[in-house]
Parts: sequence; C-alpha cells; structure tokens
Amino acid sequence: MRLFQAEFLGASLPPWIQIFHSAFGRDLENQNTDNECFSALLVLLLLWLHSFQRLAECLYTSVFSNGVIHIVQYCFGLGYYVAVGSTVLCQVPTNVRNGKELSVQIFWYHIIGIVMYVWASLHQHRCLVILANLRKSKSGEILSLNHSIPFGDWFERVSCPHYFAELLIYISMAITFGFHNVTWWFVVIGRQNVALAFCAFLVAMKTRQLCNCEHRGVVEEAVLEG
Repeated sequence: MRLFQAEFLGASLPPWIQIFHSAFGRDLENQNTDNECFSALLVLLLLWLHSFQRLAECLYTSVFSNGVIHIVQYCFGLGYYVAVGSTVLCQVPTNVRNGKELSVQIFWYHIIGIVMYVWASLHQHRCLVILANLRKSKSGEILSLNHSIPFGDWFERVSCPHYFAELLIYISMAITFGFHNVTWWFVVIGRQNVALAFCAFLVAMKTRQLCNCEHRGVVEEAVLEG
C-alpha cells in the first residue's frame, strides 16, 4: 500500500523501508527510477496474488494426508515470503522522494511477464485440482488419502507440473523486472535449489523410516520364530 502511494500519489516510502534500503537497497539516480518502481509494484502485486491463490488452494482445493511437514520446512515457509517481499522492496529506487510524481509507463516485458504469470498460474491450479480429484468422488466427497497416478494437462508432459508451474511463475516475475534484475534471478535459482534440497532431505528421512520399520519387522519375526 505504501509503495502504491509512493508510485501514484507522490508519497515517500516508510522510514523502515528507507533504513532497509540504506543497508541493502540500490541507488538508481542515474537510471529510470519510474520504471524500476513500477516494475517492483507489479511484482509485489503478482506475489500477493500468488500467495492468495496458494492460500485459497490449501483451504478449498487440496486434500492433504495425515502426515505432517518437518519443523525446518515449516519455519522456512514462514520466513520465506517475508524475505522475498523484502527482496522486492529492495529493488525500489532509494531516491523515491516525497512529492515527486512518477510517470507510469507499461513496457513490453511487463505485458509478457503478466501473461506468463497468468498462464502458469492457471496450469498450476488445474494440476492441483487433478491431484485433489484423485482422492475425491464426483460429488466432492473424500474417498481415500492414498496416492494415485495423475493424468491430464501438464501431467502428460512433465513429471512435476505443479512445481514446474511454480518455477515459471517466478521466471515471469523476473521478466516483469525487465530480465536484467540479477537479484531476482538469484531468488529464482536459490528457491529451486532449496526446494530440491528439502525434497532430498524428506526422501532420505522417509527412506530411513521405511528401512527402520523393515529392520524392526525382521527382528520381531526372528524373535517370534526363535
């Protein structure tokens, strides 16, 4: 909201953002500050829409099993969106001054980024609906929490279409920044690496649990036979 006021109403950014900028932000006095600020505003809007979509899908679309996520993954999820929003704010020019009217210019990469975001978000939602319907009847009643093989939409082309769509969504935000924002490209690459690391960690934990259960079963069977 304060960024919206700075963009369209000529207001100054909040003091805490200005302090944040002094430590981590960029000074763009020799660049197109109006364009940089408007791009950051669009990316913040896309992030808000994406977060709202994911929340709505968790509440009304997805069918979760009885399992729980690891505490490390939970803490990472809590801090992630705060950190990523702050990263976008750091891309706002530090010389946005009080009373300065900024002109809004929509460039071709803004349009491409938004179109790509909408396209990827629609396919991500369709894939999540397909996954949820595997556990539901046609009337919407939950029948099972077991996993099944999904078919349709991007499941016919890639193995994890919902994660692939998530990658495309963050790439669309990089495009909205104008391709040249190195910081956001690090966000895109870093997020995928962290996601892969968590997946590998969870697979290792699950494999360890299965091995322990199998070993315990063999020991119990040997004791009973003995």
